[in-house]
Amino acid sequence: MKPKDRLIFALDVPDKRQALDLVQLLEGEVGLFKLGLELYLAEGPGLLQELVNRVGGDWVFLDLKLYDIPNTLLGPIRTILHGLALFTIPSDLGPAALKKIVSGTVFKVLAVTVLTSTTGDDLKALGFERQYWEDPARLVVRRAVMAKEAGCAGVVCSGREVKAVKEACGPDFLAVCPGIRPEWAAVAGDDQQRIVTPFEAIKNGADYIVVGRPIRTYPESQGGPVAAARRVVEEIAAALDSTN
Repeated sequence: MKPKDRLIFALDVPDKRQALDLVQLLEGEVGLFKLGLELYLAEGPGLLQELVNRVGGDWVFLDLKLYDIPNTLLGPIRTILHGLALFTIPSDLGPAALKKIVSGTVFKVLAVTVLTSTTGDDLKALGFERQYWEDPARLVVRRAVMAKEAGCAGVVCSGREVKAVKEACGPDFLAVCPGIRPEWAAVAGDDQQRIVTPFEAIKNGADYIVVGRPIRTYPESQGGPVAAARRVVEEIAAALDSTN
């Protein structure tokens, strides 16, 4: 896998026109395109199909994090998913639900462990045991092990916890890391908490990193999104070289 193939660009924009403009701009610069809930709800499955037709399903990551009972989820999942690279479901659906969803689909399912916007204080307020809100990595690893046992292809986790996930679940268990913030990129109103740089995430064992705003909002005076994507890929390559 080439360094650029490990970069997933998040199409976190409100409409189809902006999304397809970014696809045209960054196709060839990144590995996958992530279609999230905001854009999917705004444009519907037609945009998903158009994206698959344009770049190929192997380069599309559908990140909806649908949450409901398994029987309710399987219907829409089977309807909207065909030939995609990756798809997310929340790990806190539980092991039985994860197994049922994985067995009812033909694509790679990723379980979302703990959102990168979640802090220890959040986990405490939600009633989790002290060991988890004092060290969220423990909860991430516990959910990753559960997801692997349920048949998931991998998890979504912070780059801070990916090393522990790989140690617990093995090198072939996929780890996709959002919450990526290059040192050279400023993000206004950032809601991410457990963040790392592209270099750190790959160095720690991430298979893929998800980057949106740092690329999308990079100043045109400095080369815009294409230049930002290339800078991220350079960090990925440097991290891979450092592990060889």
